[in-house]
Amino acid sequence: MTSLRTEGLTKAFGGVLAVDGATVEIRDGGINGLIGPNGSGKTTFFNLITGMIRPDSGRVSYRGRDITRHSPHRVAQAGIGRTFQLCRIFPRLSVLENMLVAVRRTRLRELLAGLHDRGEVERARHWLRRMGIDHLERAEARDLSYGQQKLLELAAVLMAEPELVLLDEPAGGVNPALIDRLVTLVRDLNAEGHTFLVVEHNMDMVMGMCDHVIVFDRGAPIAEGPPSIVRSDPRVLEAYLGV
Repeated sequence: MTSLRTEGLTKAFGGVLAVDGATVEIRDGGINGLIGPNGSGKTTFFNLITGMIRPDSGRVSYRGRDITRHSPHRVAQAGIGRTFQLCRIFPRLSVLENMLVAVRRTRLRELLAGLHDRGEVERARHWLRRMGIDHLERAEARDLSYGQQKLLELAAVLMAEPELVLLDEPAGGVNPALIDRLVTLVRDLNAEGHTFLVVEHNMDMVMGMCDHVIVFDRGAPIAEGPPSIVRSDPRVLEAYLGV
């Protein structure tokens, strides 16, 4: 079953086509990779899916519902969560407070006043344990390493219980040990029912973790399939590897 589908999605900035008529299908239950050279439109594609920007034309549907012009909040409510290339956290809030704000951002005033929902606190601690950073719950987020901040951002996304998770360069700027941990986490979460779409430049990570890979070039998909097929596709070698 297809969970996410885009049809003819297009977005231009000035005279530059960032996404050019992209039609993509993401099926339930998979770990999908989205690769392509710099400037191929991957992050813009993510932003169009999640309501961060509006398309010039085309359609985004999730589980058969049109979400093309939904706000980011409504997209999240529909069951789609995402991380960003640069972590979006509250640096001066504690790790635990970041988790609680992620659930209901309108309750920031209550949060700072020390009014916590016990169930949400326990759920936050569950996800922090899954990430291996529960011992840091009282630390300010700005004091975490960059890799730990990425784990915090992912944990905060999971607080909303998304069915589809979009990861934007999760391995960027982190050490190999943390990359291995991220791969294990994604596989475990996928086995528990989460579908993933991952933008990533680390080819070893993508080819080793994903069961389906989509290749973008100049704002549109040019190839897709299992990693073993995609890695030898002449169009991919030309566009992505420069061969």
